Amino acid sequence: MDDWTTSHERVLAQRNAEGWMFLIEAARDLRTTGAIAPSGKALARLLTDPVQEHGSRPLNVLEAGAGTGSVTRTLIPRLSAGSRLDIVEANARFAARLHHLVRVHPRLVGGSEPVTVHHTLVERLDTDRSYDVIVSGLPFTNFTPVQVETIMDRYMGLLQPGGTLTYFAYRGSRYARALTSSRASVRRHREVEECLAGYQRRYAVGCRTVWGNLPPAEVWQLRRPAAVPCPRALDTAAAPDSMVTAAR
Repeated sequence: MDDWTTSHERVLAQRNAEGWMFLIEAARDLRTTGAIAPSGKALARLLTDPVQEHGSRPLNVLEAGAGTGSVTRTLIPRLSAGSRLDIVEANARFAARLHHLVRVHPRLVGGSEPVTVHHTLVERLDTDRSYDVIVSGLPFTNFTPVQVETIMDRYMGLLQPGGTLTYFAYRGSRYARALTSSRASVRRHREVEECLAGYQRRYAVGCRTVWGNLPPAEVWQLRRPAAVPCPRALDTAAAPDSMVTAAR
């Protein structure tokens, strides 16, 4: 048996294990797990593309709702040297799996990229760090509109000016819920989508659909506006030297 075959079988076994783990956790609490299968490779690449857009400079990156690490494994090799990655996961079993992933990942063993797993809610993350990129895997449509607004405000507050947030939403999920859930659940789902639409109108810079994911998903990219000098500073900068001298 050659190395490729061994490696290929190991990857397949890992995917099967993750799939079963997602099903088990979804059965325990679908509301916070948010899916019945890990994110596919195409979805993971699209979610983590902003990390590469910054070039080779060190970044502060946050991944929230990392699950079993399907996106994390795509994210880690894309980190530039000297970058820092904080991973937030509220599910204890998923967090334990992420701790193991960080310990054994070949890119991180003896590497210079500090990676920390936080077993907590992103709203409760204790950090004074701001981030260049935030990658969210949280199941927004499983939350209440108030929770979504709290999380999104937290994200925008944690982003550096000019920083990027990516998150995904499953296509057609409202219609599927209408067939299987109560009116109250459908109404909550609609209100969450309306809440997210408000942030999209203010901050969105792109949206792409991953048709090959299970189920198909839209990936949204939002950007916190870059810092703008106050009007007085702009006026001073634009004023002729004589006017600046006179003002003094």
